[in-house]
Amino acid sequence: MKFDFNKLKEMNDLDFEQVAIWPFEVKFVVGLVIAILTGVLGFYLLVNDKLPALETAEAKEVELKNSYEVKYRVAINLQAYEEQLAKIQQDFSSMLRSLPTSNETPGLLDDITFVGTSAGLNFKLLNWQKEVPKEFYTELPIQMEVRGDYHDFGKFLSDVAGLPRIVTVHDFEMVNDGGGLRLSLQAQTYRTSTTSGVAERAE
Repeated sequence: MKFDFNKLKEMNDLDFEQVAIWPFEVKFVVGLVIAILTGVLGFYLLVNDKLPALETAEAKEVELKNSYEVKYRVAINLQAYEEQLAKIQQDFSSMLRSLPTSNETPGLLDDITFVGTSAGLNFKLLNWQKEVPKEFYTELPIQMEVRGDYHDFGKFLSDVAGLPRIVTVHDFEMVNDGGGLRLSLQAQTYRTSTTSGVAERAE
């Protein structure tokens, strides 16, 4: 059917009580205008107020999808995480066993004296210093002064590093005071607030 635009000129003379006999072109245009007005009014009255809720729901959907993906990756790697956790716990227990407990710290001086004399050194000073509390552990400094030769010092430091308990050495000072070589240093061991109980359970 051909659309005759000339028929639209008759719109001003049409009677709304005779809609049934209106030309097709006029009915089409009026229907189109009514449809557009209905759509616009429906959007602003029914849809527009709900758009923020839709945007919130879409953002929540993205967040839930990301959360699901993270949990899914954790779930499929659960066995690997459990094995990793077991390895960390084993390493932690091993480290705790390397820290002296309160009952073992006096014996640590005996161990250091033994490895020093075995290396041929002569102890002039071996004393505990004031403890230094840290956030998760306490430093236990030991001030030492020994005499011997250069190679004996090397063997001594190597043997200290090989002790079953963790001992580190700091602040080296080696001088030749005319009576031979003198080595002054500070050794440190460490203790945690829960070392005793946890280490005993680990063993």
